Amino acid sequence: MKTVNLKSYRCTQLQFNNNLAPNKKIELTNKYSYNCGYAKGNICRGEFKVEVSDKEDPKNFGITVVMVGIFECEEGLAKEKLHVESFRELFPFVRSLVATVTTNAGMPPVIIPAIDIEKQEIYKVEMPRFQRPDEGIQG
Repeated sequence: MKTVNLKSYRCTQLQFNNNLAPNKKIELTNKYSYNCGYAKGNICRGEFKVEVSDKEDPKNFGITVVMVGIFECEEGLAKEKLHVESFRELFPFVRSLVATVTTNAGMPPVIIPAIDIEKQEIYKVEMPRFQRPDEGIQG
């Protein structure tokens, strides 16, 4: 049984600039961040941000994507495990969006490299509890 299940996702930010001359080759740099917020009822909200840009001059080329996913998780799952598993569920959607936008812009697709999140240092910061849409507004 899967420990984390992606229930929904949406892109909350997409910025793209391409000021490159035709046939110009560039070296890309990638920055990633991923954070989780937790709610009652075994639900979490993951936010994945990726920034890809020209290493030499980010004004020449850049794409930034922020993708938010809502996840249902197994009862009692450790937050560190939830962080890793939810990242793995959301990553393919972010990767696909970056490739699609760059391809539709008339350039070769930018494929962001896979990340082995378990080999990365994860800085655990307790985010404030987010409000689930079905909880209503609290005063």
